[in-house]
Amino acid sequence: MAEYDGSTYGDRWADVYDQWTARFGHVADAVVAAERLAELAGRGPALELAIGTGRVALPLAARGVEVHGIDRSEPMVTKLRAKPGGDAIPVTVGDMADLAVAGTYSLIYVVFNTFFALTSQDEQVRCFRNVAAHLTEDGIFVIEAVVPNPARDDRPVLSGNDVDADSVSFQVSMRDPVEQRVRSMIVVIDGGGIRLLPEQGRYVWPSELDLMAQLAGLRLRERWGGWNREPFTAASDAHVSLYERPTGG
Repeated sequence: MAEYDGSTYGDRWADVYDQWTARFGHVADAVVAAERLAELAGRGPALELAIGTGRVALPLAARGVEVHGIDRSEPMVTKLRAKPGGDAIPVTVGDMADLAVAGTYSLIYVVFNTFFALTSQDEQVRCFRNVAAHLTEDGIFVIEAVVPNPARDDRPVLSGNDVDADSVSFQVSMRDPVEQRVRSMIVVIDGGGIRLLPEQGRYVWPSELDLMAQLAGLRLRERWGGWNREPFTAASDAHVSLYERPTGG
């Protein structure tokens, strides 16, 4: 996937993203996420990195929070703006690592492993630094992501996603444990032919995120095992991490 860049995922996925996330139960997850984020947003405003089609931003805005967004994919943003309330959310088309937005936010958040879409450590560190520059003094940066599994992150993976009477989908993933990078392709075969949906990312353990936060002048405030504030333990396969300025900056 030599042609893959920061907008490839959104451009390829835009017209199927909502159906895909609904099929695998992520709509309910988004509602719970919005509830927690609304509690953290305070007076707002909030900024979502890689806002996409508004899966989380729209239910968050429905709770009275002023939500802004940034995304590299114009097709994704077009899908958001076509939804009820979507055209009321200001969105900057751009790179979340550079974060070329104006103003400061009481809450900046990135969900559903999307921080990993920054495919180099340099981009991820730059994102943290730019987030810190756009947080209010008492602002919070929230990251939702999986915990990488060392037992599986050094070998190719072929897995089935879904099978029904008219279609089948499966995923092929190649992992580079040195660069902590994953290249994946979801293949969908149905009556319309074959569709290829690519993904690339750089996975990061919570401890590396904490170090990136420290380099950006932030610190870990709290870490949950999920949006229901489950305890984060050695058995957790995902986390929601909250970062803030030390002692209010």
